[in-house]
Amino acid sequence: MIDTHPETGTNATRTEATLRQLMDDQAAAMRSRDADYLVSRYAVDAVTFALAPPLQNVGAGAHDADAHRAWFAGFDGAIDYEIHDLSVLGGNDFAVCRSLNRLAATPTGMTESFQLWFRATVCWRRSDDGWQIIHEHNSTPFYMDGTLRAAVDLTP
Repeated sequence: MIDTHPETGTNATRTEATLRQLMDDQAAAMRSRDADYLVSRYAVDAVTFALAPPLQNVGAGAHDADAHRAWFAGFDGAIDYEIHDLSVLGGNDFAVCRSLNRLAATPTGMTESFQLWFRATVCWRRSDDGWQIIHEHNSTPFYMDGTLRAAVDLTP
């Protein structure tokens, strides 16, 4: 679903295939707990809004592999991570990927796993170093019924 302007259809198809592969690689790195790979995809000036605190990570904060490792350490066993309904929009040097993602894992010390669907938007910029993430935003909706509970029970 990539916009073919200003690229030709062939280049647009190649760009979309490349970005879909990069997103697949991100999902595989989540499942294998590869913090170094995950942070290697961020541009120097990247800004991220992750599910876990803080509210935002800017530049060096987005490149903190130790923070990713600490987050991974909060789970026992396998981490299941899938990207669904991926849409790729973009052109020569900029693209946006949006999707619904599923995360399932067992928190350390717990006997039951959880499953969470969340929204994801990943903005990519092509440079001499290839495609890099310049902005990533993950979020869950919340119930506006006065409880302000995260709506972690939603599924597509």
